[in-house]
Amino acid sequence: MNQVCAEDSTRTERESCSASQEVEANKWYLGVNTGVGVITNPLHGGKNLPLILLPEIAYYGEKWFFDNGRLGYAFHETSSHVFNVVAEFNPETRFFIDFHPSNVFALQTSSSFVNSTEKNELNAERISVNDISKRRWALDAGLSYHYIHNNHIFSLQALADVSNVYKGTRSAVQWQTHQQIGQLELTPSLGVWYKSAKLNDYFYGLSAKETSDGKIGVGSSWQPYAKIDARWPLSEGNSLRFHLAYYDYSGVDDSPLFEHTYSMTAFIGFNHIF
Repeated sequence: MNQVCAEDSTRTERESCSASQEVEANKWYLGVNTGVGVITNPLHGGKNLPLILLPEIAYYGEKWFFDNGRLGYAFHETSSHVFNVVAEFNPETRFFIDFHPSNVFALQTSSSFVNSTEKNELNAERISVNDISKRRWALDAGLSYHYIHNNHIFSLQALADVSNVYKGTRSAVQWQTHQQIGQLELTPSLGVWYKSAKLNDYFYGLSAKETSDGKIGVGSSWQPYAKIDARWPLSEGNSLRFHLAYYDYSGVDDSPLFEHTYSMTAFIGFNHIF
């Protein structure tokens, strides 16, 4: 098995590595991260989530795979191109509840300026997530594509709500590379999400019942993000791990729910691969 793919927990890299048979089929990949970290919540009244014990669970069959909360089927594979059908829970719900796959599998290294039709000036009244109706879990499904060239992976994905919760779409483009400097393994990622108005309005807009200012819409947005994952091997199956991710939410900060225009994930600790 290719060393990079065996030890890297990124969904996009394992999905793409499986095309060239660098990920062994019909095998479970189990790991655990222990250390200290946090996912910051950008919403008023939202609690930051401490990261202490984080599992990694993946399984790859001949075509089907499950990777840290994402279920997929590879319908076309070559050494350079991978096309998948994928499904996963929409990650936006993580800011409204404590338990969510995006919080459990928080160290994925694979997810703004405004494209809204109008800017809402009613955001002077800040509203807590504790004072609004609960945002429901939503299941998204769609297509993902990976182009692999040397140590670089270029990814596209387009997903839509198939659970009829927010009835919108999201899509992304991402670049990722794996570099090794001595024993240090680095995996930086850069990308941007496009999120439809229906998605943003459901999660971050407000109904007339939730605010005295009347219904507040947010509109569509672009959300840039950046991640870096670093590992220093200690022994076979064990390594030191550092993970840092930044997500820009400035494209939806017209919503009175937002206290900050970004969310960050930071973690440092130990990783063990079983």
